[in-house]
Amino acid sequence: MVSMRSRIMAWATRWYLARQSKKGFDLSNMALLPDSALMPLRRDGLDPIPELAQLRETAPVSKLPIPFGVNVWLVTGYEEAKTVLADAKRYSNDFANLVGEHGASASHSPGGLGFADPPEHTRLRKLLTPEFTMRRLSRLTPGITAIIDQQLDRIAAADGPVDLVEHFALPIPSLVICELLGVPYDDRDDFQRLSMARFDLFGGATASLGAISESLAYLTEVVKKQRAEPGDGLLGMIIKEHGDQVSDQELAGLADGVLTGGFETTASMLALGAVVLLQDPDTFKLVHDDDTAVHGFVEEVLRHLTVVQVAFPRFARADVEVGGEQINKGDVVIVSLAGADRDPALGEHLNTVDPHRAPTSHLAFGYGVHRCIGAELARMELRAAYPALVRRFPKLRLATQSEDLNYRKVSIVYGVETLPVLVG
Repeated sequence: MVSMRSRIMAWATRWYLARQSKKGFDLSNMALLPDSALMPLRRDGLDPIPELAQLRETAPVSKLPIPFGVNVWLVTGYEEAKTVLADAKRYSNDFANLVGEHGASASHSPGGLGFADPPEHTRLRKLLTPEFTMRRLSRLTPGITAIIDQQLDRIAAADGPVDLVEHFALPIPSLVICELLGVPYDDRDDFQRLSMARFDLFGGATASLGAISESLAYLTEVVKKQRAEPGDGLLGMIIKEHGDQVSDQELAGLADGVLTGGFETTASMLALGAVVLLQDPDTFKLVHDDDTAVHGFVEEVLRHLTVVQVAFPRFARADVEVGGEQINKGDVVIVSLAGADRDPALGEHLNTVDPHRAPTSHLAFGYGVHRCIGAELARMELRAAYPALVRRFPKLRLATQSEDLNYRKVSIVYGVETLPVLVG
């Protein structure tokens, strides 16, 4: 029994650690878990599977069928999701919840915002917040434009079908994060390799922890270089303004959080948003023709796609009631962001993409103190990349049938593996 429980908790540990990877968080080979337990990580094309909507309608807070006495609750309702995500007093994200399980020790903690609770989370977020204001981010606009144009030039020069995942969706956010952090140009190949091979998710929890360690070791060296000669990027600015308030280890953890939070999520959005455009000629034309429509389109596909399907698991600090259900201290709570963003509480006809829809208070970037600090940077990239793509290639079309696209089967960050297109 102890061995079985250990294996189940190893699953929870990997879920907690593995926010994303190029291949997604594939749990399909975990025979211990009933298929219904993986339901919030599955989709039907671009849509959550129908069972998720049915569960939201009948039981917006429900127990996942995890065996051997592990209590895991799934929250699918919009209001219930906001209630959990907003309550940092009664729910914990702290890495300490995993210490002592399956090779995880305090030394394995990646640091950063996602694994911290207030007041430590508050202190670290205050260091980052000034660098993610629109005023500071605006300095990246020329670089973002140049990165997008560079990738479009490479697509235009290619012969035959082009994979938009490889040549558009992946390199743009990776290089933008290089710009943001202030990674030296000569280090960008290493940085992209690190970005695109973030986790070994098939080797168990300790393999995931080892990959995090590799990432932190690399980023610690970047921080040391910035400490010696601060640049104008995020790391350099924090060192200039708060250098005596933050250690190299903390800075590396923050940089790692920026990498994990801003690379794969934006890459998945770029690819899946392109799928939406390629499947809907009217929306393609709207984004091509009308600058004023781009903001509405971006907000709508953020809601509709909600590529981060579930939030970081929360650990209940005390007994609490949500949605009429009693959650006990120590229980794990999983919020289905994808489910909540299709809740009729947000509006009508939410299973369709309507670029004219009034903006909704969607949860694509989370909610509460752990809401994605890089949300505005992601919006900048999407608002620049989508119109640039369709205007550069007005004849852009799929090089395969829509039904043949290879979507991730079971993943925390949803995506499409390849997106072959013809541009001329």
